[in-house]
Amino acid sequence: MTTTAVRLRSEASVERLPGAWGLGMRRGALEIRQFFRQRDQVVFTFAFPVVFLFLFASIFSDDVDGAGVTASQLYVPAMMAAGIMSTSFQSLGISIAIERDEKVLRRLRGTPMPPASYFLGKIWLVLVTGLLETAILLLVGTTLYDVNLPSDLTSWFHFTWVFVLGLTACALLGIAISSVPKSGKSATSVVVLPFLVLQFISGVYIAIDTIPDWMLNIGALFPLKWMCQGLRGVFLPDSAQILEQAGGWEFERIALVLGAWCVGGLALCLLTFRWKNRRAG
Repeated sequence: MTTTAVRLRSEASVERLPGAWGLGMRRGALEIRQFFRQRDQVVFTFAFPVVFLFLFASIFSDDVDGAGVTASQLYVPAMMAAGIMSTSFQSLGISIAIERDEKVLRRLRGTPMPPASYFLGKIWLVLVTGLLETAILLLVGTTLYDVNLPSDLTSWFHFTWVFVLGLTACALLGIAISSVPKSGKSATSVVVLPFLVLQFISGVYIAIDTIPDWMLNIGALFPLKWMCQGLRGVFLPDSAQILEQAGGWEFERIALVLGAWCVGGLALCLLTFRWKNRRAG
């Protein structure tokens, strides 16, 4: 009788253990708390695109011929796209590489926590920081640079799926590239360089109509260019379409490319992700 009671209590406690989703939520809450406890990281993360927006929008503020917008207005959606990629691709690429180097991943892998919960926690982190970053840039853009918020549900629908698909694709690429650095010390250099190059050839720092076609074609292979284009289509008037390489917003193509990168990014993660540092064998 006693043995049976003990067995029943044991089975009941096992049933009460949270699943991968519940543990992922708790892991996400932990990741978010850890992030906001590092005040210098918080300030740098959220201030960096705002400072660059202010600098570029102040230097290049003239009207764009035939587009019905100012140069400063062009920078707002572009910086929003860069901010989304910064809080996902760059943040995860560097932080996961450091955690792997410091053997945090190895210790987590040795616990009963499902591996999916770790990644869910990271996704919650980039979702919260990405939303905050976008909200801050929207506030700056609407108050200082006369960017108008969409007045129809279709535009907000476009904004939602561009944000979700872009954030997901960049987060998966960040997880994948975290396996490239040989150590945590080299992670920043390895991750920041391609991100910086993409910003220049994807229409973030330089107006899309002044970038050579061959550079745009290279940028079109990656998500950032399409995120910039999609957000310009949401927040700028249709007259600004003439600045695009194809002369239109191309929302269908944007959805196709970003969706393909979500699938491709997941495949890259499955093929390349490691819980141990290379030097650890």
